[in-house]
Amino acid sequence: MAEEKKLKTLATGDKTIPPEGAKMIPIYIMGREYVVPETLTIMKAVEYAGYSYVRGCGCRGGICGACGTFYRFIGDYRLRSGLACQTVAEPNMIIMQLPFFPANRPGYDLEKMQSAPHEELRRLYPEVFKCVGCGTCTRTCPMDIDVMDYIALMKRGDLKGAAIKSFDCVMCGLCASRCPAQISQFTAAMFVRRVYGKYILPKAAHVKKRVDEVRSGKYEKMLDELMSMKQEDVKKLYVEREREPDLAEAGKWMPKDTKNL
Repeated sequence: MAEEKKLKTLATGDKTIPPEGAKMIPIYIMGREYVVPETLTIMKAVEYAGYSYVRGCGCRGGICGACGTFYRFIGDYRLRSGLACQTVAEPNMIIMQLPFFPANRPGYDLEKMQSAPHEELRRLYPEVFKCVGCGTCTRTCPMDIDVMDYIALMKRGDLKGAAIKSFDCVMCGLCASRCPAQISQFTAAMFVRRVYGKYILPKAAHVKKRVDEVRSGKYEKMLDELMSMKQEDVKKLYVEREREPDLAEAGKWMPKDTKNL
């Protein structure tokens, strides 16, 4: 009988402290086997194995969606995907991270659109209209967005619906990496949301009022006073500020001190 393979814990200088009694599991990173605690996300497991994130490390680097990851399990044909920051490492997981995927990113100026938004979408992203409805993009999305549905809304000219449907997109690009029609779904969705915000969404009167006040110089004196204060006094002012209650009804709450409004 063959001797059972013993898993040797990899000693690194990582600061991750596994919970007491955590089981050590084997995973494969870039084709090499490592042993990590079962409770870690893929991102922390990669660090535990000794790798360092220099740049493009997703939410830690201020770039949500920049930790897209593909993985398989030994003995399973299925290729899976997820975000390394939220997907937990599992035994015999073969991991390859995809921090960037080349996609169609045409240049455009919303202020100088020469045709209707739907026609502009057709000009910039003609591949959208080649969708075959396979649903691979939806199955790939780590945010559980119905990507195929918002592409269908784009094709029908319902840019408002597509913008709302794609709102939770984190621009990881995993959908585009699996698409047989080579659609850049996530960048097309960004274009549609920008069009929606610029031309379709009703303008907020209170925002326009505040912008006009800022441009008129209403707050210049207040800003000068803050800039002249000591850092400790600014911190004290911030800590002691009147805060809006978490459960306040939208548009109803007003601070007691309104002199700076």
